[in-house]
Amino acid sequence: MRNVLLDLVLAAALTTGAASAMAQSTLRIGLQEDIGSLDPARSSQVVDRMVLRSLCSSLVDIDTDLKFVPMLATAWNVSSDNKTWTFRLRKGVKFHDDEPFNAAAVKANLDRARSMPASNRKSELSSIDHVDVVDDATVNIVLKTPDSALLATLSDRAGMMLAPKSLKDDAAVQSHPVCSGPYKFVQRVQNDRVVLEKFPGFWDADKFAIQKVIYLPIPDTTVRLANVRSGSLDMLERLSPSDVKSVKRDANLTFISMDGLGYYGLTFNVAANANKALRDKRVRQAFDLSIDRDAINQVIGGGIFTPANQALPRSGQYYDASIKTTKRDVAKAKALLKSAGFEKVDVTLSFGNSTVSNQMAQMLQAMLAESGITLKLRPMDYAAALDAAHRGDFDVLYNGWSGRVDPDGNLHQFVSCKGNLNYGQYCNAEVDKLLGEARVKSTVAERKPLYDAANKILAEDDPILYLYVQPWPYVLSKKVQGFVAYPDGLIRLRGVSLKG
Repeated sequence: MRNVLLDLVLAAALTTGAASAMAQSTLRIGLQEDIGSLDPARSSQVVDRMVLRSLCSSLVDIDTDLKFVPMLATAWNVSSDNKTWTFRLRKGVKFHDDEPFNAAAVKANLDRARSMPASNRKSELSSIDHVDVVDDATVNIVLKTPDSALLATLSDRAGMMLAPKSLKDDAAVQSHPVCSGPYKFVQRVQNDRVVLEKFPGFWDADKFAIQKVIYLPIPDTTVRLANVRSGSLDMLERLSPSDVKSVKRDANLTFISMDGLGYYGLTFNVAANANKALRDKRVRQAFDLSIDRDAINQVIGGGIFTPANQALPRSGQYYDASIKTTKRDVAKAKALLKSAGFEKVDVTLSFGNSTVSNQMAQMLQAMLAESGITLKLRPMDYAAALDAAHRGDFDVLYNGWSGRVDPDGNLHQFVSCKGNLNYGQYCNAEVDKLLGEARVKSTVAERKPLYDAANKILAEDDPILYLYVQPWPYVLSKKVQGFVAYPDGLIRLRGVSLKG
């Protein structure tokens, strides 16, 4: 159990009035996992995005109602054939190295994210044919085919801009990212902290009162909460559900929770060289029938782990209400295993080594055992688990996805044949066709039947078992003022201050 009663050096410095003032403008945030990558093109974890949101501004952002709002781009429009998007860029913006932000920088970043071999943004940006610099403040993004998800894509990591000079040194991008957000990079110590400080040249700097932000990965939820209570942390993200009641009763803490857009689930490795049993969808269906989602919600989720049955959120316009959540049926699960030629199945579950993940793994292990499925547990650092998943080094992966505003972001890169986050290598030509067609349609009425059809195939094939909806529960010290939770789960510090 990690003790994170922080910064002996900082504590010593607090003996002076000047240092005391600095401490009052330093926000310390406890994260559930360590950062994987602070390169927006490489990143694949939600904790990366939580840090990147303050470090690297994107072309557009969202508001609390999930509407797109200006960020580095102040306005945009699309041609009549929906294939050329024109973005007007904010003038006077500088990167943290004092380079000017302009259309050439946009082109350089998008071209890199689309072409770099290690990029996890390639499938998100696959609709782009080329990017044209019109003038310093205008850029055209020309598509191969219409892409209704483009704005949503550019509101996240694919639209985050790095300083063009920094792109020449790929290793430097990973060790010292240079962006244009309200905070600039200072330090990263793996498995310990990421430190950012306010960038005075940010175009909206007067709205950011916090001078320094320290993000600290603390997988143990008990330790994370204890550090907020002791004053060693100012806030934490993803409170353990079992602690919700006690936090609500604590007069010194503020509890804020927001329903998310994403999910937690089990991804099966169905590649040709993977575990033979898992390549049979009847075995995957047996997994599904062995799991009691309502019990998970009550025992582990504290009532905030709403059972999930698909990748799309119930609050969205694309949710398919006709797909029912699987009810546990051990007898049927056993029958499916037998029909697939298996009396027993032995598989390994990989998962990030956090308190909730360990609880989940143990509960799944007990449930599956009743159906004849032996689950060997493989706890790992979360970033290491995802690295292993990218290599195909897993049987079953328990992980979460924070969700996206557009349905394409919750599906395409995970279940299309060439999706960058398709860890299990699931490939179904009909699903690819449906998701591809949905991308080029422009209205909900046109797109929803396509997503419905794809989701019905996925519910039958079970390449991913969706377990529960991702909630976003935060705990804040009473001195933290002005924090607003967003459905995407990202921490935005505009308007946040510390009192006392």
